[in-house]
Amino acid sequence: MPWQNHSWHTTLYISARGFSTGSMPYKNGIFEIEFDFESHELVIHSTFNDARKISLENKSVADFYDAVFTELRAIQIDIKIYGKPNEMEENIPFSENDHNKTYNKQAAVNFWQAAVSIHNTFQVFRSKFIGKCSPVHLFWGAFDIAVTRFSGRPAPLHPGGAPNMPLNVMQEAYSQEVSSCGFWPGSDGFPEPIFYSYCYPTPKAFSEQKVEPKEAFWSDELGEFMLKYDDVRKADNPTDYLLSFLESTYIAAAETGDWDRESLEFKD
Repeated sequence: MPWQNHSWHTTLYISARGFSTGSMPYKNGIFEIEFDFESHELVIHSTFNDARKISLENKSVADFYDAVFTELRAIQIDIKIYGKPNEMEENIPFSENDHNKTYNKQAAVNFWQAAVSIHNTFQVFRSKFIGKCSPVHLFWGAFDIAVTRFSGRPAPLHPGGAPNMPLNVMQEAYSQEVSSCGFWPGSDGFPEPIFYSYCYPTPKAFSEQKVEPKEAFWSDELGEFMLKYDDVRKADNPTDYLLSFLESTYIAAAETGDWDRESLEFKD
């Protein structure tokens, strides 16, 4: 597949039925892979043959990985990928992972439905910026839904640090000044789902800025502003409540980073 800047070609996108790769060029056609959480199937559409389907159910990562590539070969799609997880401390090769084998249908549906609402609010936020801006997409490594704005200036060389992520990938991803926000469902070390906002490079005064809503807070541990998902969910108007967080933290980044806001922002 043609390479896009900042690894945008590797992300997933929120769709009407789940998460999709979007259209991927292959030879003289295209194919698309979608996690369909309505029918609980992985569906491979292509311009070459009829759709291929794999049931989403309890099975090992290794078995699922083998099934995906078996179906791709069946429709004459021959591709190679880096066969290990990124951004995870434990990165057992997919073809060898017999440990993880649980598929929770309701959990998948719940996350997808939350992702739809988050996607729609992020799209509103994205529309107010006329500079370079990423799509709203799902980074499957850290499993966060994100959208990123760019100042238009190059950034200092990033030091890296994400687990099992090549340094050159991190440095290309952060080769430009950014203000990035997103949603993270949590993990064992940080179990609570949160919205986040950070910038790179990070001006010293960034963490000292006043942001909205009042429930938002700065995390020294992660170096970013945070807002709990539950606070958004319980708000009288969740969309406006979340937008106030996204807008105010962006302004904090743009002001302390001396961005050219006059040229980058849409004027009503």
